[in-house]
Amino acid sequence: MTDPKLKKDKEAGNLSESAKTHLVDVYVSNKYGRNSDIQNKYIQKGLLVEEDSITLYSRVKKNFFKKNEEHLKNDFIMGTPDLYIGKTIQTAERIIDIKSSFDIFTFFRNINSTLNSSYWWQVQGYMALTGAKSATVAYCLVDTPQVIINDEKRKLMWKMGVATDMDPDYMQACEELERLLTYPDIPMNERVIEFDVFRDDEAIERCYERVLKGRNYLSELDSYRLQQKTTNHDTLTKVPIQ
Repeated sequence: MTDPKLKKDKEAGNLSESAKTHLVDVYVSNKYGRNSDIQNKYIQKGLLVEEDSITLYSRVKKNFFKKNEEHLKNDFIMGTPDLYIGKTIQTAERIIDIKSSFDIFTFFRNINSTLNSSYWWQVQGYMALTGAKSATVAYCLVDTPQVIINDEKRKLMWKMGVATDMDPDYMQACEELERLLTYPDIPMNERVIEFDVFRDDEAIERCYERVLKGRNYLSELDSYRLQQKTTNHDTLTKVPIQ
């Protein structure tokens, strides 16, 4: 949903260069079965602690929430909201999306910042899929799984250039690392930061329009590829090699 840099392109509703780049990645992933989204430690923690974050949020809000597993889609978008308030996901009154911060510093940086625009658009999509009028993006701070901590310790040993895990400096660094990534001493209510988002039907319509433009761009990519196959190489523009 990023707007183009040039005013004329923005007024024309054209796709931004970043949107085009994303669409090329989508094309390659679907056409050639490759995936550029290689998992990193931030994504890994988010996946591993999802239930822990939901439990933390439930305890702080004094309301039992269960992870929604139902995948939703319409003619334009699809998604799986984390949590909801209402009788069913299809008739949800409010959507709740859980974000698990990697460490205490990335978590508390949310206090003085505005909501990440990607997350704003994400919950707009969830509201469009469910009919909900409001949403909450909840950042949660929970302990990092030991498997990630152990991996961080191995990286630390390599960076410090020590030969044994009994090195005093390395042992102290590991203690500091454990403290950075675990939070039993911090009250639960201080480990949740919430952002409220309200449904914006005009924004949702703009999203749908952008999806249609994206589909047209993907069709153009495929047509260009087919054209390249049938064009004589001698007629193609030649670029000199420097």
